[in-house]
Amino acid sequence: MAANTWKEWMQGLIELEELIEKLRQALDRESEPSEHQRIEARLKEFERRRDVVLEVITTRMGPWEEVLMARAEPRPYTLDYIELCLTDFIELSGDRRYGDDKAIVGGTAFLDGQAVVVVGHQKGRNLQERTFRNFGMAKPEGYRKAMRLFRMAEQFRLPVVTFVDTPAADPGVESESRGISEAIAESMRVMFSLTVPVVSVVIGEGGSGGAIGIAVANKVLMLEHAIYSVIPPEGCAAILWRDAKKGPEAAAALRLTAKGAHEFMLVDRLLEEPFGGAHRDPASVGETVKKAIVEEFEALSKFTPSELREQRYSRFRRMGMYETA
Repeated sequence: MAANTWKEWMQGLIELEELIEKLRQALDRESEPSEHQRIEARLKEFERRRDVVLEVITTRMGPWEEVLMARAEPRPYTLDYIELCLTDFIELSGDRRYGDDKAIVGGTAFLDGQAVVVVGHQKGRNLQERTFRNFGMAKPEGYRKAMRLFRMAEQFRLPVVTFVDTPAADPGVESESRGISEAIAESMRVMFSLTVPVVSVVIGEGGSGGAIGIAVANKVLMLEHAIYSVIPPEGCAAILWRDAKKGPEAAAALRLTAKGAHEFMLVDRLLEEPFGGAHRDPASVGETVKKAIVEEFEALSKFTPSELREQRYSRFRRMGMYETA
């Protein structure tokens, strides 16, 4: 039976790494030479086993395992990438109409000396943080905050960076009553109208309209173990088969992996993650993401403002077009 969560899937590896950490602490405490040597040998043996297990897990990942990896709690989130890739971040809050949505963060920052506007979904790593961030599911005020920042970028001619990581927009009654669909559609319209360069990076879950609401970009990049889909697989399974437990089957049918999204030309570029996932070396993946964003902005600098808007529009108009023999 397929695991339901990342922790359940990785249980064996997590226990092995906890044991390795205890051995490291014991090694630091031990002063007697023979005992030190014994613990060191044992540590190396368990590290070897950890590497074997990690290789087997990583090389046998299917679509459902990619979903679990994209949802892994230790993966870097938007605020982590802002710290890793940008400097002098100043967070701006509120939508000037209703309130501040903690599921979307944004503000101004510098990327390699260039002032930019950054917007992204933010999740939490424990129950308290997840509740505070509404599990990364933005409400109407979140998208209206994003629009406020997009318009500010247009006014001051600042490039825009967005980090996409949400299972979907908030589906609650309150969000529906405050116009979640209208807010997402309006955010997309605003992004289509921008004449400054926009680069989006799918860093975890790119789910449904909640993702596309801040991902109408000139270039869309995607991490190797992120996913991009019109609906979470459990929601798809509940609609198709009346059984949310068939999420793994739906994940395979949706072709939501980074490779699938690239084949369908939904994303322009895939970014390699450290072996075992982005969370195993955040500094390394941060450097990869930063380098890619800088390169994309450099390439987009050759476009005039009107060409940037036209290129973005044309990019999305080409989606879904195909030829039959």
